[in-house]
Amino acid sequence: MTFPVIGVVGGGQLARMMAPPAVALGFDLRVLAEAPDVSAVAAVAHAPVGDYRDLDTLREFARDVDVLTFDHEHVPTGHLQTLIGEGVNVQPRPDALINAQDKLVMRAAIARLGLPNPVWAAVSAPTDIAAFGDANGWPVVLKMPRGGYDGKGVRVIADAAAAADTGDWFAAMSPLLVEEMVDFSRELSALVARTPGGEAKAWPVAESIQVAGVCDEVIAPAPGIPADVAAQAQAAALAIAGALGVTGVMAAELFETPGRGPGYVINELAMRPHNTGHWTMDGSVTGQFEQHLRAVLDLPLGATDALGAIVVMKNFLGGANQDLYHSYPAALAAEPTVKVHSYGKSVRPGRKIGHVNVIGGPDDDVAAVRARATTVARIISDGLPPTTQEFA
Repeated sequence: MTFPVIGVVGGGQLARMMAPPAVALGFDLRVLAEAPDVSAVAAVAHAPVGDYRDLDTLREFARDVDVLTFDHEHVPTGHLQTLIGEGVNVQPRPDALINAQDKLVMRAAIARLGLPNPVWAAVSAPTDIAAFGDANGWPVVLKMPRGGYDGKGVRVIADAAAAADTGDWFAAMSPLLVEEMVDFSRELSALVARTPGGEAKAWPVAESIQVAGVCDEVIAPAPGIPADVAAQAQAAALAIAGALGVTGVMAAELFETPGRGPGYVINELAMRPHNTGHWTMDGSVTGQFEQHLRAVLDLPLGATDALGAIVVMKNFLGGANQDLYHSYPAALAAEPTVKVHSYGKSVRPGRKIGHVNVIGGPDDDVAAVRARATTVARIISDGLPPTTQEFA
């Protein structure tokens, strides 16, 4: 009996978290790592180091795999097209992946599908930003179409004078994307998965809480979300995945906009497992990493039901505590139901190094579950529990 070989380009924590479900299902997971000490190397048996931007390196890595998939969206699409021409099974395909690589391409695709975009434009000079702001209101949001993540490559432009001071960005990349600053109540995530054969499933829409441009906490299902908004957001994410030919997991990051249109606006897309889906690892019948592997192999998808009335995912970042394991006794004793996921990274201030998941019981409220998750995350990050009640 032969089990498939799955090649993952990129050795970050997303590739690392594909390893447990791959082992459980009997798959051979291999990773093309950026360096010998990246997160996934310790979790897989076969992790050659190489440059994903080099076609020959990609070709050699893909030579013996049954499917090639990704930990990130930065692989040149031209290289992927070449590999496909040589018979490599690439999932998701570059025609879908480009919508996560280039925000201008994404905005145009969402517009073609008639789904809710913010007001936006491609701009090639500071004067274009000024004209957009004058026409649509200040401030505006300027984005680099390629390469941005976790708040990087995003800049709020307050007025025409600030727009004139953006020449350095145009020197680095042009055109840029400018958008209205959306008036939203909170951020949401609509996570879906789709197979090459067209089967698709959605998880419950979750609330995503950002701190300094980085996902800090996720609450699933999103507390108090109107049923029609949740249904329309799921339907939109499934429609995008189908229309763009997405395979694997896709996250549609949304702004909730009460009183505007269908109640949400699409912010960004990710064509891979996503931080806002980490709650599914312990809080759903099928976690996003298992689902991604099933999807890219065109296997039947698993159920996406939540396992509790409320599930909270809390990231922990590098903080005062350098010896993470030393904090485990206190962290695990503080909350015996917690599930800790550490990424095997060295500790640096502000670096995302792991997350915890907590499933609430039938009598728990959202504040209580959030407090439990935060307590454990802070013991690991800082070595001490929080001293204030934040969720009362």
